[in-house]
Amino acid sequence: MTSFEVLYQGPLITKASKALIILHGRGGNTRGVLSLADMLCDDRFYVAAPQAPNGTWYPHSFMAEKKLNEPYLSTSIAEIKKLLDETEKFIPKHQIYIAGFSQGACLALEVSARFAAKYGGIVAFTGGLIGSTIDETKYQGNFEGTTIFMSNGDQDPHVPLERSEQSKVLLEKLGANVTLKVYEGRAHTITQDEINWVKKNIMHT
Repeated sequence: MTSFEVLYQGPLITKASKALIILHGRGGNTRGVLSLADMLCDDRFYVAAPQAPNGTWYPHSFMAEKKLNEPYLSTSIAEIKKLLDETEKFIPKHQIYIAGFSQGACLALEVSARFAAKYGGIVAFTGGLIGSTIDETKYQGNFEGTTIFMSNGDQDPHVPLERSEQSKVLLEKLGANVTLKVYEGRAHTITQDEINWVKKNIMHT
């Protein structure tokens, strides 16, 4: 089992046909993202929401030098991968979805791209791949057409739009079908339009 505390909701994993692993943002918590999961999921979904120690998956910006975020980043990636592997014992990977907001969105993209495969879908509400630059050698596998949703504001203070755009290119190289929605003047938040798009085009297909 993962050593991070994980909250669960929805049907038992042995009864569910789909699974969502959902990751909170910096300073967030599992209860907050479980309320987001309520807006995204129907009763087919087993939902797992891990809690980052002290509310942060890694201490500095997702674009900081790698050494500044270690060993926390590597630990977080390993823990989410472990949770993914545990879930896959009961639900096939093509029915597993990974979602997150902000720091959690960056982690969702990073984990899925390092272990690219046919997932149910990936949702990154304001995020990008992690690192001072995007190091393509870190990523392997093939998304096999997995739908990935990314969003950002055109002037987001925490996630530069350029990094989201660069990440989209890399994810597409790995075989993903990526939609990046950019919102003019949007605050660092999740809008109803984003939730509606994800529900219609990823979660309820």
